[in-house]
Amino acid sequence: MTADPFSPGGVVFRPVSGNLVTVRLISAGLSLGIPLLALAALAVWVTPWFWLGAAVPLALLLWLLWLVPRQVRAIGYAEADDDLVIRRGILFKSMSIVPYGRMQFVDVHQGPLDRHFGISSVQLHTASASTDATLPGLPADEASRLRDRLTARGEARLAGL
Repeated sequence: MTADPFSPGGVVFRPVSGNLVTVRLISAGLSLGIPLLALAALAVWVTPWFWLGAAVPLALLLWLLWLVPRQVRAIGYAEADDDLVIRRGILFKSMSIVPYGRMQFVDVHQGPLDRHFGISSVQLHTASASTDATLPGLPADEASRLRDRLTARGEARLAGL
């Protein structure tokens, strides 16, 4: 039996907030709802053939209602002794391991919907652009705590170099 590379031993992953599901579904609803309503109006006033076009955003919206909660449940993070581990994905899994000593700065982002639902995103920047990592959907107080903790750990690791 082979070991799962996305479940390292001794690392306990913490989930992100379930409010991220609501925020992503509202965003998708706004993006797909406008074309859906426009095509439905055209189907009523011009020709019923526009119902075929309206089926596309409706199908995408229904698919996202199924997919988004699964995607959010698959996002997790863990604070190890020397690095932050972020994993995500259901079909295409990915894991980012960012050593504290390699972090240059930490950003916290919050849009209007995020603010309303009390979540934030934390973005870690390193010297290499390919190793930047983003952790969406953290409760705002956890994002603030994580930002301060990562900054302190990063400064401590750099001081030891």
